[in-house]
Amino acid sequence: MEAFENGIGKLFTDPDPDNARTYFRMKSREMKSKVMSVKEAVEKFTKDGDYLATGGFGANRIPTSVCHELLRLGRKNMGFAGHTTTHDFQILSAGKVFDKLDASYVVGLEARGLSPNARKYIQSGEVQVTEWSNYGLAARFRAAAMGVAFLPIRSNLGTETYKYGAGKTITCPFTGEPYMAVPALYPDVAAIHVHACDIYGNCQIRGITIADLDIARAAKKLIITTERIISSDEIRAEPIKTAIPYYLVDAVCEVPYGSYPGNMAYEYFSDEEHIREWMTVEKDPEAFKAFLDKHIYNCESHFDYLRVNGGMEKMMELRQKELFFLTKEN
Repeated sequence: MEAFENGIGKLFTDPDPDNARTYFRMKSREMKSKVMSVKEAVEKFTKDGDYLATGGFGANRIPTSVCHELLRLGRKNMGFAGHTTTHDFQILSAGKVFDKLDASYVVGLEARGLSPNARKYIQSGEVQVTEWSNYGLAARFRAAAMGVAFLPIRSNLGTETYKYGAGKTITCPFTGEPYMAVPALYPDVAAIHVHACDIYGNCQIRGITIADLDIARAAKKLIITTERIISSDEIRAEPIKTAIPYYLVDAVCEVPYGSYPGNMAYEYFSDEEHIREWMTVEKDPEAFKAFLDKHIYNCESHFDYLRVNGGMEKMMELRQKELFFLTKEN
């Protein structure tokens, strides 16, 4: 099966599953406590030049605390999977954390509009961009999770997205029809925020998961931030709820309201006022610098960030708002 056409985009990662297995074979399966702070996790499991993926969907269940810590530690030259990313992409762009980007959904914050600073950064020429559709990038994670070098998909052929991507056109050996082959994507490190997990990293997620279960299986190192740590007995009592098993996880960081200012299904609503503040202040470079200093660089942790933005009083308002909408839906 030979490729007869390919996109002009650059492939930033090695799709070879055998090379990935060389790393995964060395990864410990020991059931031990992995609890640590976000700072410890980011210091230990990330470095300049790594390829990063984040979980969540839009502004839902994003690993905000990890994104902030990457800025505070000054990580640079990373690759990034811009798959259904909104505020997390906005944060990472503010710190110029990445300079290589697999883009499917970036810059936009859904109905809130486009991030002025993220758009400016992507258009600056400082970032190498390869394009994919949302499904195409999700299929790349699925291929890695399956342990194969690529998956065939039927979308994207004949589009500008295909042209500026790094996929290849192949012929189906059964039908003779053309397919787009998308290469497996094995991130060096991924960060996923969940509703609950135990000290070992057995994770429960409520609501939509998008590509997170595949990202967890594709990533060489996985940092989990969680709303709460629960007992292993609770995990064992309802094993069907375990979305991500412990042996995939390298770090467990308990961070209540860890998706803030994004939302967390069944827990709290997004802080639309604060996100609008981001969007507005980005238009003025000096004001934006002061804003980042106040909200990220001068904060020791995510808990300081919450205090700067109204503390528990604000968080409870957002929790009540989420509960109101849940009640209204029912």
